[in-house]
Amino acid sequence: MSSFGDLNRVNTNIQSLDSQLSLNRINRDLADNQLKLSTGLRINRAEDDAAGYSIATKLNARVAGLEQALSNVGDAKSVLDIAESSFDTVTDNLIEMKALATQAANDTLGEDERGYIGDQIEALANDINEIATQTVFQDTQLLNGADGENTGALSMTFQVGERSEDTLSADIAAVNIGELFAQDGGDTELGATAGTIVLTEADANEQGGIAFNDAEAADFREFIDAVDGAINEMNDRVNDIGMAQSSLSIREVTLSESISANSSAASRIMDADFAKEQSESVRLQILQQTSTSALAQANMGPQSVLGFLG
Repeated sequence: MSSFGDLNRVNTNIQSLDSQLSLNRINRDLADNQLKLSTGLRINRAEDDAAGYSIATKLNARVAGLEQALSNVGDAKSVLDIAESSFDTVTDNLIEMKALATQAANDTLGEDERGYIGDQIEALANDINEIATQTVFQDTQLLNGADGENTGALSMTFQVGERSEDTLSADIAAVNIGELFAQDGGDTELGATAGTIVLTEADANEQGGIAFNDAEAADFREFIDAVDGAINEMNDRVNDIGMAQSSLSIREVTLSESISANSSAASRIMDADFAKEQSESVRLQILQQTSTSALAQANMGPQSVLGFLG
């Protein structure tokens, strides 16, 4: 800033230097203001607000993780929806098997008619095994147990959050005939008479099956209980799937709320207030014009000294 008597010196124009400094500062601030207006961001580089930049970066990283977790939840629900759809079909087959077994348990039918019914039940059992094999998501068989070995349950862990510990596990039990009708291991023969209904339990290479050998009404009555047991097994599986789906739906809502909250927090730190920045732009443009005028006058100041030479 020029001092008293500086205007009487011409070798160094202090007033002009002060005006240049002021104009340079205004031009710098105006450039920053225009950058904020063009990007929509209050913080465009770390030097604008180092702490705010670091906090916003962390928030943006969390939002990215939450958004991917929300996508993961959608995929997980798709997996369980596929399994549930197949469960419904398997249950329908079991219900039809029970109806046929109830029909065959009636003494009004003859041996041939029971043979036809037995063939239908065997076909329904084979359909259940096919459903278990063909229910696939991303090359993974969902209804044939762990590693598709036809036994046990397929355990799946879903990443439903942006932290490593944010997981949800679900077990999808096998639904082939061997698993649904398994009784204490090994092959099981049902039948109070010479005729038998053979239930073959699944092993590492087989899904099990149902075979009818001259089965009579009493055999089918016993088979009705076996079908009821299989239906109960399916009900347990559907219940497990339903609880997992409910948990995923809750996570879906929670993730959506978290994404909104964290995005809002990052926005308050990073985003520019356009009304404020536009007002600032007008102020700086006015100061730029006045500083330019002041610089021009300062540059003319030394000429007043020429009067001393006259």
